[in-house]
Amino acid sequence: MSNLKFSFSGESVSAAKFVGTSRNFQITIDEPPELGGTDEAANPVEYTLASLAGCLNVVAHLIAKEQNIEIKSLKIDIEGDLNPGRLLQGDASERAGFTNIRVKLDVDSDADEAALKKWLETVEDRCPVTDNLANQTTVEITV
Repeated sequence: MSNLKFSFSGESVSAAKFVGTSRNFQITIDEPPELGGTDEAANPVEYTLASLAGCLNVVAHLIAKEQNIEIKSLKIDIEGDLNPGRLLQGDASERAGFTNIRVKLDVDSDADEAALKKWLETVEDRCPVTDNLANQTTVEITV
């Protein structure tokens, strides 16, 4: 199967606010006041968590259909730990990104425990955002 290309382009509105588009959708990114923003939108790391939740939702339903599992409801809670030391102070002893991300899927289904375990393993294996967060991805930044 050939690659799909996704893109996002935008412009800085301020030091903390960025507005861009992806396909026909405008996306605003901002920071809370304690990080210099006006709190008009989620910040980049919150969007990372939201992206993971959205991707898990799509993949969970796709895999459930493939495995003949009925999902009556699915709730996803995600939280991540990030030490801002590197970002704010250049502390090289800290990572700039999340050190840990925890995901809790609350699924209402008639599937038994073994079927749900297989379902979850397949969801984790095939979720593109999970893959990007768990594995090194080449990122090229140019001027």
